[in-house]
Amino acid sequence: HPQHILNFEYTEVPFKCDGCKEVGIGSRYRCSFCDFDLHMQCAIPSLSISHPFYTKCSFQFLSRPPGNTPRYCNACEKDVTGFVYHCKTCGFDLHPCCAKLPMVLDDGEVKLYLYRKVSSPCHRCGRKGRSWSYQSACKKYNLHVACVREMLVENWHELYFGGGKGSRKLQSQIPSLKNTLQTPHKRSKGKVKKCCEMAALALQFIISAVLGDPTALIAGVIGTLMSRA
Repeated sequence: HPQHILNFEYTEVPFKCDGCKEVGIGSRYRCSFCDFDLHMQCAIPSLSISHPFYTKCSFQFLSRPPGNTPRYCNACEKDVTGFVYHCKTCGFDLHPCCAKLPMVLDDGEVKLYLYRKVSSPCHRCGRKGRSWSYQSACKKYNLHVACVREMLVENWHELYFGGGKGSRKLQSQIPSLKNTLQTPHKRSKGKVKKCCEMAALALQFIISAVLGDPTALIAGVIGTLMSRA
């Protein structure tokens, strides 16, 4: 984007990154003249990266997917339509935000670990394999990165176009986990409430990481998302 200087800013309204074409929130680089937005990972990419899950691969940053055939991200399974990290040797692709997903999300109370594969079912879809997953240290909460991406896509239109009003209004609400967790509870009411609160916090962390800013715990937007999940 050579026309104007990009300014760093923080937003509570979801945006679409003009680099990788994926949704974002929180920190971004923006040109207000052109309505041009970039994730931090897309604005300041590395020319090449390695990843712990693919020790034999060297991923090169490309401004567009290579070749003429459709490509998908090996982390979240979504299509790659813009900026991408590509391994020429293995043919693997990673969205910039997926390539930079933290291996550990930790706020002192909840700790989540990123795995390439897990043996326990995802709380969202009930399946085991599929995509990368975040799993809690206690191994009770597991969510596919792909499932989080799907939740964002399903709610993208309302979040983006209704975010200006809805996010402010819902910012203080406690997120609803209706239909989000597939595992039935067999505990006392008090423990169920605590379990759901922990799961809600875990989901907030994962969504924020997938959106490109692990520190952006936007309660209103995430509350809206989960209440319609």
